[in-house]
Amino acid sequence: MTDNLTKKQRSNCMSRIRSKHTKPEKIVRRILRKLAVSFRTYAKNLPGNPDIIISKRKTAVFVNGCFWHLHNNCKKAVAPKSNIQYWKTKLQKNIMRQRKDIRNLRKLGWKSLIIWECQTKQECSLFNRISRMVN
Repeated sequence: MTDNLTKKQRSNCMSRIRSKHTKPEKIVRRILRKLAVSFRTYAKNLPGNPDIIISKRKTAVFVNGCFWHLHNNCKKAVAPKSNIQYWKTKLQKNIMRQRKDIRNLRKLGWKSLIIWECQTKQECSLFNRISRMVN
């Protein structure tokens, strides 16, 4: 499949993709509030700048986009057909960087929880998963 946008249009489109306060992150935060869990967002002092941290549980939560972190067996995790080498390298670096960050968090005594974008579509099961983790 070829890109039907010009380079300028594609660049503009990609520049509008948020890295913070995404819809999946807002869903996770809403669930944590329902569970009366105290949390902070974007801890710059921890490896990987976790999206959410639950200090009392020493838990770092990463809300991963399925595309950006190549979620296994997910239909959203398909690399673009153009500029293949660039995307392959970029997405693999994302995966390797997060693995390293999780290892470093573990060394500091923190647990990590990865929540995938596609999992936020089933809020009931996500609520149950998060509830088990915090209780």
